[in-house]
Amino acid sequence: MASATKPGLRPANPQFSSGPCAKRPGWSLDALAGAYLGRSHRAVGPKSRLAEVITRSKAILGMPEGWRLGIVPASDTGAVEMALWSLLGPRGVDVLAWESFSKDWGTDVVKQLKLPDARVIAAPYGQLPDLASVDAARDVVFVWNGTTSGVRLSDVDWIAADRQGLAICDATSAAFAMDLPWDRLDVVTWSWQKVLGGEAAHGMLALSPRAVERLESHKPAWPMPKIFRMTKDGKLNEGIFRGETINTPSMLAVEDALDGLRWAEQIGGLPALIARSEANLAAIAGWVGRTPWVDFLAEVPATRSCTSICLKIVAPWFTALGAEAQAKVAKSLAALLEKEGVALDAANYRDAPPGLRIWGGATVETSDIEALLPWIDWAFTQVEADRQKAAA
Repeated sequence: MASATKPGLRPANPQFSSGPCAKRPGWSLDALAGAYLGRSHRAVGPKSRLAEVITRSKAILGMPEGWRLGIVPASDTGAVEMALWSLLGPRGVDVLAWESFSKDWGTDVVKQLKLPDARVIAAPYGQLPDLASVDAARDVVFVWNGTTSGVRLSDVDWIAADRQGLAICDATSAAFAMDLPWDRLDVVTWSWQKVLGGEAAHGMLALSPRAVERLESHKPAWPMPKIFRMTKDGKLNEGIFRGETINTPSMLAVEDALDGLRWAEQIGGLPALIARSEANLAAIAGWVGRTPWVDFLAEVPATRSCTSICLKIVAPWFTALGAEAQAKVAKSLAALLEKEGVALDAANYRDAPPGLRIWGGATVETSDIEALLPWIDWAFTQVEADRQKAAA
């Protein structure tokens, strides 16, 4: 039952943003003391740091032998765009869209690349599209975890082991918090700003041998900007995947990324990162189960994200409101939590249904999630009371 009395315990860290996300526990600026500032990223020392990000990332994620991993411009968006513009064209393509960013990839394929044989297989927020309709003879583009909907994939049965097309996966809010099935994927992208709490601006692009084969055999029908070019004279530019970045990276952000990777190794690697994220989801699931006014946006329990945890308001008085009034209430709820300093940046994504979005990635302590939940109850009580006064 929600209370009109403010809770006594506050989260030690109120940062629940879904990107950039909370820094690892114990982080301070001292973690960046060794950064190669004022140096060329092509010099031996800085280049070794870039290569270290690649090797540590591959090891923690358990990336198979033969996969390439590179640091690319423009965060996860840049990595996805590089893949789409470089690889698509030889086959028909299916785009799975069930939240904002996956819809963007559909727009790129249909309206920007103008591919003649493209299907967007869509589903509303809270649901997954018809995965069984994906054709193994076609390329497929999808997110692993819907950052703006809180809906994640629960299995890979729909991705054929003997597929002819490429499986291109935007995994930015899944990498390091979910177990990715590398044998069913061909391209995987993410950014530093999510599960390990790094800074933005840089993306990671992982390519399977099948993806490399496509790059070397396919020449896109459109002009390729310099920052998208991964081949030279028809062969893969291997330097990109050894730390020779296409454009100038921030060595300060590189140092921060390494700090997050080392922390991940220290706490037990991928299994520990997954366990921390799942514990955060479990804490919220327990609260949702005993709180009648709130529910997960994800309709099927198995598809609930353990990172971008999206909640909807289901109180009868709220659902009876029009869309504009609902958005105003949800905005007031998030604003009150921020005003109290207990949850920063916890509002729903701008295109998503009104509610809350609480980041539960590995850098977030479960104790902070547990301390936040009574505050959400309290804040909802205040918002409901204000609504009743206004209606009187």
